[in-house]
Amino acid sequence: MPNFTLPRPARITRTQKVSAAVVTAASCAAALAFTAAPSNAETTAAHAPAAVKPVSANGLPLTAKDRADDGKKDQQVASSVAARLKVTAVEKQGHVAKQAANRSVERKAIATPKLAPKAAPKAAPKQYANNLDGWIRESLDIMKAKGIPGSYNGLHRNIMRESSGNPNAVNDWDINAINGVPSKGLLQVIQPTFDTYHVSGTPKKLTDPIANITAAANYAAHRYGSIDNVNSAY
Repeated sequence: MPNFTLPRPARITRTQKVSAAVVTAASCAAALAFTAAPSNAETTAAHAPAAVKPVSANGLPLTAKDRADDGKKDQQVASSVAARLKVTAVEKQGHVAKQAANRSVERKAIATPKLAPKAAPKAAPKQYANNLDGWIRESLDIMKAKGIPGSYNGLHRNIMRESSGNPNAVNDWDINAINGVPSKGLLQVIQPTFDTYHVSGTPKKLTDPIANITAAANYAAHRYGSIDNVNSAY
């Protein structure tokens, strides 16, 4: 059988016993102190000052009249503030309305600018046929604008007798031809007569159909009253 040696029990010294007793006593004292100490809420409530009663300017408690006067003053202040706020609101509303009106006027002025009246479109120039009928009609319009009398029939009749409607016809046998100034054109006009009675706005060419007709009609109007009154050589 093995030989085991049992450990010897530890011995507590007197000093250790005293230390343990001191620690235990200290813990108990701390616990008792914590339990007996009042909470923060209780301490605050215990030390809170008593409610302060309102007093007048001389330090005496307010009377019923003082409270009534204070109430009236409060009402007056409130009424004054309310009135000022109302005036401010009205002024602001008026300012906003004025700004809106100004913007409306500006928009209206921009939206409806005055435009210069459009010029009437120019009428297209009248067109005439490049033949005897067209030459007579164009000549009549010029004669009317210049105040020269004459009719389609009077012009046509004299033209057919003088040149048969040929704008380049030349008379090389009469007295004018003998004198070196032959008659030319639709109404057989000599150069000096053409130069004297030429109508402004027409070509300065003796054999031009329009210039020849209007110059002859102008000469006939001065000498016979109208080309319509001419029924033979003139």
